[in-house]
Amino acid sequence: MSIACLIRYEIDPFQREAFKTYAEHWGRIIPRCGGHLIGYFLPHEGSNDIAWALIAFDSLAAYEAYRTRLKSDPEGAANFAMAQAQRFIRREERSFVEVVDGAFNLPAGLMAAHA
Repeated sequence: MSIACLIRYEIDPFQREAFKTYAEHWGRIIPRCGGHLIGYFLPHEGSNDIAWALIAFDSLAAYEAYRTRLKSDPEGAANFAMAQAQRFIRREERSFVEVVDGAFNLPAGLMAAHA
């Protein structure tokens, strides 16, 4: 993977469980449509209304192909509709970031072994 779509959500903190269900549904949908789902993340400490998702792709072209498949996916459409009906997402921002080789997905203790 060379790029990732970082999604920042402003959520209704009183509907945290609804957002969690929404995120869990994407766990099936995103991989089926061609995205490498790194994860969805709910607030734990600090701000209680910001959640994140990180989805990786080989290229922007791969992302565009994924979006096309996602638009025709019935479960994806149902998940979007549920979010709109329940209104637990107040705002959504997308940023595309580039993976830094040598600083991604490193196991714990790697640097200690080389010190």
